Amino acid sequence: MASNPVPARGRGARSNASGRFESHVNEGFDDGWTDDDAEPVQLQTTVTPEKAKTIISKNDSPDVGFSRSINPYRGCEHGCIYCYARPAHAYMGLSPGLDFESKLFFKPGAARLLEKELAAPRYAPAVIHIGGNTDPYQPQERRLKVTREVIEVLSRFNHPFSIITKSALILRDLDLLAPMAERGLVRVAVSITTLDRALARSMEPRAATPERRVQAVKALSQAGVPVAVMAAPMIPGLNDHELEAILERSAQAGARSAGYVVLRLPREIKDLFKEWLETDHPDRARKVMSLVRQMRGGKDYDAEWGKRMRGDGPIAELLSKRFAVAKKRLGLDTPMPRLETGLFRVPGRLGAQLDLFGGLASEAAAPLPTVGFGSLGPQ
Repeated sequence: MASNPVPARGRGARSNASGRFESHVNEGFDDGWTDDDAEPVQLQTTVTPEKAKTIISKNDSPDVGFSRSINPYRGCEHGCIYCYARPAHAYMGLSPGLDFESKLFFKPGAARLLEKELAAPRYAPAVIHIGGNTDPYQPQERRLKVTREVIEVLSRFNHPFSIITKSALILRDLDLLAPMAERGLVRVAVSITTLDRALARSMEPRAATPERRVQAVKALSQAGVPVAVMAAPMIPGLNDHELEAILERSAQAGARSAGYVVLRLPREIKDLFKEWLETDHPDRARKVMSLVRQMRGGKDYDAEWGKRMRGDGPIAELLSKRFAVAKKRLGLDTPMPRLETGLFRVPGRLGAQLDLFGGLASEAAAPLPTVGFGSLGPQ
């Protein structure tokens, strides 16, 4: 997979270098024949169904606030250049660059798998987080509705969940979210990286505009859905000066709480981000990377638990203090409501079916020759 030296219209990455697991590495280069004034190419999005065996993933990372998650999609058409999920596309034999945002995978059987897992006899309910990897409300969700179908299942089972997105498309599902919020079953986080429309268009080309995200916070809050804002990622020298403004706009819109994460550059993201910086913000590129390294002990990235989300050193400490002061001043230091697990139940019809099969299985195991699975043949 060769990278394309001509930028792709409406995409975040500026190249498509091969993934790290490929036996042959191909990269684009300028051979002198490329017209400097060439129009950006139009890269088409493809969406491929993925057959999954399970839908609930387990997480044991100590600095991630959830232990179970559901990711309806692989890859993300939003094209956020900083997205920490990009390196995972290499496991698919694809590039974390343009492939990540144009060659997507979805799980058409997600709702059915979830229903099966929740109905398992030994299942114990715990909060499930939706969107811990890629955005569950990216543009293709409007047509595919995988996320909506998952929420419908969670609603039927009275199962608690949290969800994070940077898309106003979440408002489509207010008819599900609002009633679940009344039962203490859902909380939402909306990611707002910048209030600068031009920067957002460059950095997150197919995500909702900053204003639409603020409007989503307001609409969710007015509907009774608990909302937190995530000012993430904070990038020193690029958008970190907006931290207080983002929190203030979010508080005015009704957000109850807030969080932030500093820029992370693991694996291929490092080169993709640098390439984007040098292309879109050449005047700031050196300064931004210098400040990033000052938060990472002189490196582009440090994956140490406890530091990877916040960074280290004077710049990281100052950002943390600014966040704490603004959060308290704006009333965003209220803990998000605890989600209710005690309402969980297997829906009546499905529960009855399970009870029936469970009872027949028990009888079949007993020494009664007149009752057994033989009577469960075609009817």
